[in-house]
Amino acid sequence: MAEQPAARPVALVTGAAQGLGRVTAKRLAFDGFAVAVNDVVLDDRLSALAEEVGGHAVAADIAADGAGAQIVADVEAALGSVDVLVANAAAMRMGPFVDEDPDQWWRQVEVNLSGHFRLIQAVVPAMRRRGHGRIVVIASGWGVVGHPNATGYAASKAGLVALTKGLGRELGPDGILTNAVAPAYIDTPQLQVDADDLGISLEEMKAQYAALIPTGRLQTPEDVAGAVSFLAGPAAGGMVGQILQPTGGVTRTRA
Repeated sequence: MAEQPAARPVALVTGAAQGLGRVTAKRLAFDGFAVAVNDVVLDDRLSALAEEVGGHAVAADIAADGAGAQIVADVEAALGSVDVLVANAAAMRMGPFVDEDPDQWWRQVEVNLSGHFRLIQAVVPAMRRRGHGRIVVIASGWGVVGHPNATGYAASKAGLVALTKGLGRELGPDGILTNAVAPAYIDTPQLQVDADDLGISLEEMKAQYAALIPTGRLQTPEDVAGAVSFLAGPAAGGMVGQILQPTGGVTRTRA
């Protein structure tokens, strides 16, 4: 018989110290989850966030050997088994593909794809025992359509899209629903990387991206957190292996 979920389900959000991860952790806490937040170091931002959401902070680089199992064991000891995993942590570098540093290429793959592969492996056994679970992968619109000077990042995010679809089929029979969110241009500190790559100001970068979007504005972390909230909640029971694209229409009609 499947185990019954706890009265207050547990969510784990990686890459939660700033930007999208931080907003998503707050949204899930609002939704009633006990939220564990992860980032590379336990700094003031992560500690304050854990206190704000009434959850638990765990510091680890998800790309490190054994980190996935360590993080999950830490969360289970503090809050209980993970009901929802939000695979958000990311590494990104920009520059011409032919000049790509192999170490930077593999760092993006190790964080964005392999680190979450190992973390998902660590949360699945308890989800299977209980007969339920949600895995929400933060992919990227660039993993769907590509982007110049971001080939390593886009390739790793495309891997997450394929991982989501494969896990949807493999884990669905166990009651574990895997889906992804693939945002595009979000108003977060990450945009400074894009601006630096083009040698323009952050405000100029925002204006250029906004001009590409049918709605005429960058997406906010709250826009994306709303999609995560949906996939983590009871209304998404029929969603398996899906890639939601809250992009303002910039990647419209593309699977």
